[in-house]
Amino acid sequence: MTEKVFSGIFIAEGSSDAPLASIVETLLAKRGVALRLSTPDFDRLGKVRKDVRSRVEAGIRLMGDAQPDVVVVHRDADNIGAEERRREIQAAIQAIGYSNPLIPVIPVRMTESWLLLDAQAIRQVAGNPRGRMDLCLPKTREAEMLADPKSYLRECLLKAADVKGRRREGFSKRFTQHRRQLLDRLDCDGEVAKLGSWQLLLRHVDEASVMLAN
Repeated sequence: MTEKVFSGIFIAEGSSDAPLASIVETLLAKRGVALRLSTPDFDRLGKVRKDVRSRVEAGIRLMGDAQPDVVVVHRDADNIGAEERRREIQAAIQAIGYSNPLIPVIPVRMTESWLLLDAQAIRQVAGNPRGRMDLCLPKTREAEMLADPKSYLRECLLKAADVKGRRREGFSKRFTQHRRQLLDRLDCDGEVAKLGSWQLLLRHVDEASVMLAN
């Protein structure tokens, strides 16, 4: 008997967040659910507003107006907090009449917080895996309390690369690329699993897997 493969759409804040789709697919696969997420090509519809409701509506339109089995929405908590962001996403989804499983992905405060807990991954992405420079990474319990984890990660990558002058300048300009590589390398069973925002993601994945199984 062929395993049922569910289809879904992934709505992210930016293109460098694309690896989060694979992470959600992996988490569901561990629960016995096969899901294939697609990222809508909004350019096919011209200008699409960036709010969650508009993007989910556009994604469904691109699927031929058929409700996807799952909708995954990534939004950083930023300064309003994870619970308020979850309610915001839920309200946007309900407003368009979508009733299938929703999986919010809400890092606190930013996705970069999830990338600051693996020194070796940072050294490898920085191209200096044998480096010994102290990266001054936050303790796990501190990662979600950083005021600006994006800037913090940028500095950690620069320390890990240990480059000077023009090489440092060129390296700094590749931050978005390095950030995406770190997401690709994220260990779902590593230190990130201790973060509250990650545990919230797992709860949403568990809920979705139960709904899909029924």
